[in-house]
Amino acid sequence: MTRKPPRGLFVTGTNTGVGKTYVAALIARTLTAAGRRVGVYKPAASGCHRRQDTLVSDDAVALWEAAGRPGELDRVCPQRFQAPLAPHLAAREEGKELDRRLLSSGIDYWRPRSDVILVEGAGGLMSPLADDLYVADLACEWGFPLVVVAENVLGTINQTLQTLIAASSFRTGLAVAGIVLNHPRSLSNDPSTATNCRELAARSTAPILAEVGHQANRFDVDVNWFELAG
Repeated sequence: MTRKPPRGLFVTGTNTGVGKTYVAALIARTLTAAGRRVGVYKPAASGCHRRQDTLVSDDAVALWEAAGRPGELDRVCPQRFQAPLAPHLAAREEGKELDRRLLSSGIDYWRPRSDVILVEGAGGLMSPLADDLYVADLACEWGFPLVVVAENVLGTINQTLQTLIAASSFRTGLAVAGIVLNHPRSLSNDPSTATNCRELAARSTAPILAEVGHQANRFDVDVNWFELAG
């Protein structure tokens, strides 16, 4: 009997530093606890640190741990670079070239091992991966619904709506499962945190799936992530 191809979600952000990895790890933990085999993939990472002779992506390690350490850690993020630049620029800093084919094919390792694959992009949808390649190109290629991670701070309404506009207008359009409003920092002096969720819900074409409190270890509501995965 032929096994069905795995479902998937593509976790993107409205900006860098909004907590994509934190949210993706929570999703992975939730799916794993529900008995799903979870594959985790980050096509490329920059800003990695050196541990002995190996470049380590903390994001990849966090995803792998959250999914229960499936497969090989090196397969979570096969292209890792040290400079905190866009991956293709970070690669050139090291005298290398980003392997464009591997960006796409690296996910194949996870397909026979997973019921659902979580992909975490680098930065936002229009973050460049090469001179003429964007994160959105990979999202379009795989067709997994987007989970848009937005930071609950002043300005997130504009950033989130712009991300949704980019998703709808990129090529033939990218499907969006919904938005997760994240609190990666404790911002007691930002009054917008009390109204951003309501204001986004009133203006967004995609649903607010959940919120994540500062350093919370679960979402504020139960979400059927497997059902959302396409």
